[in-house]
Amino acid sequence: MPDIVLDQVTRLYGKEVRAVSDLTLAIPDGSFTTLLGPSGCGKTTTLRMIAGLDMPTSGTIRIGDRFAFSLAEGVSLPPAKRGLGLVFQSYALWPHLTVAQNISFGLEVQKVPRAEARQRLEQVATALQIDGLLDRYTSELSGGQQQRVAIARVLVMKPSVLLLDEPLSNLDATLRMDMRAELKRLHQETEATIIYVTHDQLEALTMSTHIALMQAGELQQFAPPLEVYAQPANQFAADFLGNPRINLLEGRVARGVFHSAGLDLALPDAMPLPESAEVTLGLRAEEFRLHDTPGPARAPARVTTLLPTGSDWYYHVDMAGKSLIVRQNDAPHLRLGDTVHVEARPESYKIFGADGRALAGVP
Repeated sequence: MPDIVLDQVTRLYGKEVRAVSDLTLAIPDGSFTTLLGPSGCGKTTTLRMIAGLDMPTSGTIRIGDRFAFSLAEGVSLPPAKRGLGLVFQSYALWPHLTVAQNISFGLEVQKVPRAEARQRLEQVATALQIDGLLDRYTSELSGGQQQRVAIARVLVMKPSVLLLDEPLSNLDATLRMDMRAELKRLHQETEATIIYVTHDQLEALTMSTHIALMQAGELQQFAPPLEVYAQPANQFAADFLGNPRINLLEGRVARGVFHSAGLDLALPDAMPLPESAEVTLGLRAEEFRLHDTPGPARAPARVTTLLPTGSDWYYHVDMAGKSLIVRQNDAPHLRLGDTVHVEARPESYKIFGADGRALAGVP
């Protein structure tokens, strides 16, 4: 299971459309790396270039110690020689074949001995909990079962890397949650390198060991999920990851204090910022606390909306004309129109400069 290294990879469509721009990314061996971003950001194009289905305009792709693509070296390995397994959003199962025949089809093409093929079929079917479905036709399966058959068909070939292009997007919410857990279990048991494409941040946060966050064909941040969430590299990363969206307050720094919309927040000593700098402060909904009484570093606000979700309560509050979202797990004791006092946790401040990048000193 080799590392996969993309070095300054660019993919142009025509002369002007840059689907991927100067992408440099090292995907570790055995990782579950998610390519995450909004539609059109280049994540599927990146996956297809790794698979060999699309050819880069420039740059190199290495799989382990060999080039999969390099114009300088004159190398462009076809998909079949890259040792990769690919599962698309569309499962593309043969409707006239049974589950066992669908899974074993590639083994027959490669003329794997019958006894070995049967053993590999039974192993992968047991791991994916579809061993009781082997004699059924795919039309008799649920969407989740078909998805597992599509993955089994790839795994039985023992690829060094498994590529998944939004394989859960056709499933309902409950089944998607079940399949997230199953894919994570599969990764832990097989220790395979998995590259997963999605625009769903919850999938990325719950399953990944690493997230490659992309926007407009460019890599924004590559790090473990909770690091991207807690220490975003820029304002886009902070705003894209998290539900609900992060609260962003524009303001100015003066003598170690952030001033915005009637809110004055003392900045930690470990967060030195230039005097009079115009910055944006980011705070997630769970990083606020609501109080009934005023106090230091608390700003008055008015409750405008109360949204229960069962386990949590979301308050929309108006603070000097700025709308904030605050999440609480305590039982609600506030009503619409009530005045509350908002306090933010200093250790959770995320501060971005005028260019959108996280400023030095942000924890």
